[in-house]
Amino acid sequence: MVVSKCLSLTLHVPTHPSTPFLTPPSKKTPTLSYSSTHFSFQTKLNKAFPTSYNHSLTKHFPMKCSNSSSYTSPPDFELESDDPTLTNEDLKPTTPSQRTFSGFEIASLWVGLVVGVPSYYLAGSLVDLGMAWWQGIATVVAANMILLVPLVLTGHAGTRYGISFPVLVRSSFGINGAHVPTLIRALIGCGWYGIESWIGGEAIFLLLPKAMKEATSLSQSLPWLGTSPLEFACFLVFWVAQLAFVWKGIDGIRKLEKYSAPILVALTSCLLIWSCVKAGGIGHMLSLSSRLSTSEFWSVFFPSLTANISFWATVAINIPDFTRYAKSQKDQVIGQIGLPIFMGAFTFVGLAVTSSTKVIFGQVISDPILLLGQIGGLTTKIVAILGISLAIITTNIAANVVAPANALVNLSPKWFTFRRGALLTALLGIAFQPWRLLKSSESFVYTWLVGYSALMGPIAGIVLADYYIVQKTNLNVSDLYSRSPYGAYRYSRGFNVAAILALVVGVLPVVPGFLQKVGIATSVPNTFVVIYNNAWFVSFFSAGFLYLVLSNLRGKPGNSAARDPLLPTAK
Repeated sequence: MVVSKCLSLTLHVPTHPSTPFLTPPSKKTPTLSYSSTHFSFQTKLNKAFPTSYNHSLTKHFPMKCSNSSSYTSPPDFELESDDPTLTNEDLKPTTPSQRTFSGFEIASLWVGLVVGVPSYYLAGSLVDLGMAWWQGIATVVAANMILLVPLVLTGHAGTRYGISFPVLVRSSFGINGAHVPTLIRALIGCGWYGIESWIGGEAIFLLLPKAMKEATSLSQSLPWLGTSPLEFACFLVFWVAQLAFVWKGIDGIRKLEKYSAPILVALTSCLLIWSCVKAGGIGHMLSLSSRLSTSEFWSVFFPSLTANISFWATVAINIPDFTRYAKSQKDQVIGQIGLPIFMGAFTFVGLAVTSSTKVIFGQVISDPILLLGQIGGLTTKIVAILGISLAIITTNIAANVVAPANALVNLSPKWFTFRRGALLTALLGIAFQPWRLLKSSESFVYTWLVGYSALMGPIAGIVLADYYIVQKTNLNVSDLYSRSPYGAYRYSRGFNVAAILALVVGVLPVVPGFLQKVGIATSVPNTFVVIYNNAWFVSFFSAGFLYLVLSNLRGKPGNSAARDPLLPTAK
C-alpha cells in the first residue's frame, strides 16, 4: 500500500540531516511511474536522481522484469556499503559487461565437467554390481534429470542478481552463518581436487620410460609418503599445470571449457569407434544382462541413484558461481539442460569401451588410465593421454576450484582474492593425500559420494526453500553486503539459527548408516540403512521443510525500510 502510493504520486525527496553523504536532488520534482519492466523504471530513476538516492530507492523497491528470463542486475549497480569483511571485486555482483556466458558456453562447461575419469566409471560400476547395461545408463540419466531441477532453480539467483554462491547463502544462513555451508562445500571440493590431480599425475606417469618406472630407487614407495617419489613428482607436475589456467581467473576458465569441449567430444568419439572396430561392434555390451532379482535390483538402485545425484550435488549448490556470468535466464537454462544428455552419452561410451576390453585384451579394463597403456604405439598413447589430461583439467578446475576459492574469498574478502583462494585450494588438495584415499576399497566412491550427499542435500534444501518460498525470489542486494543491525540478513549476530538447526537435523539421521558403512558401527537398525541409502533425498526434504517451519515461527525479518528517511512511515 505504501509502495503503491509512493509510486503513483509525485515523489519529493528532501535532504535529511542524518544522511550527509547524500547529494541534494535536482530542483525539478520528477514524476515516477512504476513500469511493468525494470528498465523503464530504472531509466527514469537514473535521470531523476543522483546515484546515492537511486541506490537507496532501488533497495526498497524490488525491480522485477515481466520477462525475467533476461533480467540482470541494475546497470551501474554500486553497493551502498564497501565493508572489506563482506565484499571485494570477486564478490560484488557481476556487471552487464561481465555477463558473457551464452547457452552454448554453459553447455560447453558441462561437457568439460562430464568428460572425465570418474564419469567414465559410473555406468560400468553399476554393471559390476549386477545391473544390465541399459539399467546402469538409465540410473545415471535418471539421477541427472532429478539433479537438473535444483541446478536450474539455484542458478536462477546467480543470473538474476549477479551474485555468487557465498553471497546467496547469506540470505538463508546470515552474513556470518554463510561460512558454514561455503566451507563445507570448499572442503569437499579440495578433496576432489586432490583426487582428480592424482589421476592426472598417473596419466603423466604412464608416459615415462619403462626403465625409469621400474629400475630406479625413485620408483620405490616410501612408507612415510605413501607413494613413490616418481609418482608424487608426476602428481606435482600435473598440479602445477592446472594452476596456469586457474591463474587467469573465471574468464580463463570460460575459454578453456569453450575450446576444450569439441576436442573432448572428438576424442571420446574416436575412443568409441576404436573399441567397436577392435571388438567387432558393441554386441558384447548389449549382451550384458542383469544378474539381480527384482528385490535385489531395487536394493542396489536407490543407493546407486543417490550416489549419482551426489556426483554433481556439489556443483548444484554452487552453480550461481557460474550462472552469475550468464547473459540471461534463457542461456543458463538451455546450457544446463544438456547435463543428463551428456552424462548419459559419456557413460554409454565408458560402458561400451569397458565391455569391449574383454574381447580385445581378454580381461576387463575399467580404469581408462590403464587402458591407455594398452592402446597403440607412442603417438597414439601421447594423444590419448593429452586428451585424458584435458578432460581431468576441465573437470577439476570448474568443479573443484571455483567453489572453494569463492568460499575462501567470502571468509576473508580483505585478504583473499580468487587467485589466492584457488592456490590454497590446490595446496589443501595435496594435504588430503589422494593417493592414500584411492588405495582403499572399491566401495570408496560410493561411501564418499553417498556420505557427503548428506551435507549437500540439506544445504540445497535450505537455500531453495529460502529463495523461493521465504524470500519469493526477492533479495535485498545491499543488505547481503551489510553488517547493519537493521539489515534483512543480520538475524542473530549474523547467524540464522533456523538454517543452522535445519542443517544439523538434516544430517543427523544419516550419521548411523554412515558409521556402519565405514566400519565404525558394527550394526544399526535397518531404518538407518535405508535412510543412508537415500541420504540426499532425506536430508534435502527434511532440512528444507524444517527451515520453512522455523522461518514461519520466527516470522519475517524486520523490514529495514523503517530506518530509511526516504520512505514514508507505514500507517
